[in-house]
Amino acid sequence: MWQNLTRAWRIFYVVIRYRLDTFIPLDKLPWFIRSTLGYLSSKGREKLTETRGERLRLALEDLGPIFVKFGQLLSTRRDLLDDDLADQLAKLQDKVPPFSGEQAKHIIETALHTPIDEHFINFSLEPLASASIAQVHTATLKTGEDVVIKVIRPNIEHTINQDIGLLYSIAKLINKYSKDGRRLKPIEVVNDYEYTILDELDLAKEAANTGLLQRNFQDSELLYVPQVHWDYCRNNIMVIERISGIPVANIDDLNNANVDMKCLAERGVEIFFTQVFDHSFFHADMHPGNIFVDSSKPESPKYIAIDCAIMGSLTDEDKSYLARNLLAFFERDYRMVAQLHVESGWVPKDTPVHAFETAIRSVCEPMFAKPLKDISFGQVLIGLFQTARRFNMEVQPQLVLLEKTLLNIEGLGRQLYPDLDLWVTAKPFLEKWMKRQIGPQRIWEELKKQAPEWAGQFPQIPNLVYSALAQASQQEQRSNAQTMAILSLNKEFKRNRRNTPFKVLGILSIISAWIVSDPVALEHLASADIMSLGLFIAGIYLLVLKP
Repeated sequence: MWQNLTRAWRIFYVVIRYRLDTFIPLDKLPWFIRSTLGYLSSKGREKLTETRGERLRLALEDLGPIFVKFGQLLSTRRDLLDDDLADQLAKLQDKVPPFSGEQAKHIIETALHTPIDEHFINFSLEPLASASIAQVHTATLKTGEDVVIKVIRPNIEHTINQDIGLLYSIAKLINKYSKDGRRLKPIEVVNDYEYTILDELDLAKEAANTGLLQRNFQDSELLYVPQVHWDYCRNNIMVIERISGIPVANIDDLNNANVDMKCLAERGVEIFFTQVFDHSFFHADMHPGNIFVDSSKPESPKYIAIDCAIMGSLTDEDKSYLARNLLAFFERDYRMVAQLHVESGWVPKDTPVHAFETAIRSVCEPMFAKPLKDISFGQVLIGLFQTARRFNMEVQPQLVLLEKTLLNIEGLGRQLYPDLDLWVTAKPFLEKWMKRQIGPQRIWEELKKQAPEWAGQFPQIPNLVYSALAQASQQEQRSNAQTMAILSLNKEFKRNRRNTPFKVLGILSIISAWIVSDPVALEHLASADIMSLGLFIAGIYLLVLKP
């Protein structure tokens, strides 16, 4: 309790120090809070020199690694933020002081239940890199392989849970008192962050993601993923192959290595679309710090990807609608774009397609005033989603991750090769993918996918056919017997129209016997309404009893 109060006071102090009260609609707050904030911040308002985006970034840096991480995630939500805020938050970096190497060594030994020198020839106490959630140390296995060991920060989970609770409290205040609260969806943003950061705490999940991504690009000329050493992986430590490559952001080093920058940029785009549409599993944290380049073949450079904590995937339906949306957009078929949003369920089914089409056209048409190579794919998606939100489009977490990744890839590609025409690379890929979805290859793939299930059911087919024929034969025999009984009853009553009570009793007896012997008839009788029963009795009267 005391720790929570201390942390809350620290946040309050930072809000005042960086004048974040300018983000708060004071007129909507209770009078005592309004008066307190107004008094504390009034003296510093005249001294403000930084922009509101700079002040927000500095405040998050001051609050520590969890808030820095939150700011990084928030920077990808350009569909929710103004550009000046998003640009400043995008500058946040994980420049976090490391914890001691001795402490990291103790965490590793505790996780492995043995002294560290039983597994490693050497272990560097000096961390190779330090981030908000974990830090990395180099080591060498007994087998001679160079590795890196990723170690989760001690007690970080408690700090994260504490800070997430405070973020939820702030989000609820914004949602309640800010006029932009509904548009910004602060509670949903915090919820997305909680899901993402808690996943990053489990290195066993990251190891599994790394293994799958590696398998997807096995023997690929596009991307290399380091080998996971599974025997040494736990929830709080992960051991993977140490890679050597040029950080993708080091443009001068890449040029000095004579790397073909056009090829490198285009391959980055190809990797993205291959992950999204072919594998349905994509690296959703491809910022420059997680990407390196193997320059051993400069004319055919290969990417190296690390840190697979955040991964995304799309359903077959989402992939189909997304591909068709992008193709329709670049053909300026806004009617199709609107219809696809409705059909996919991204916007409500009762959305007026004509009005939605008009809104999309007003946002997207100005983009075509410039050459295709200058059109940002990421901005296209942002424009589409922002327009769709006006028509009550719900937040689609899988699309948010996709949008974030596409923005990273596109920005990186144009940093490497400013004349990159993303559309030239993307359009043929999307068209080929769409053809595969409706062509013979897709039918063959579905047959292969269903073959094991069909193979298991095939031996049962003769028995199922025999049972169906036997039931049909028995049903026909029962039907014939019932028909003969009714005809016999009709003849009997026609011969003797006296003793009506006995006639009625006989009819009811036969009908009862028929119903009891036929469960289907009993079921129909139980569900019959009064009118149906009345018509049935009237029919019996006209057929049998009436002279």
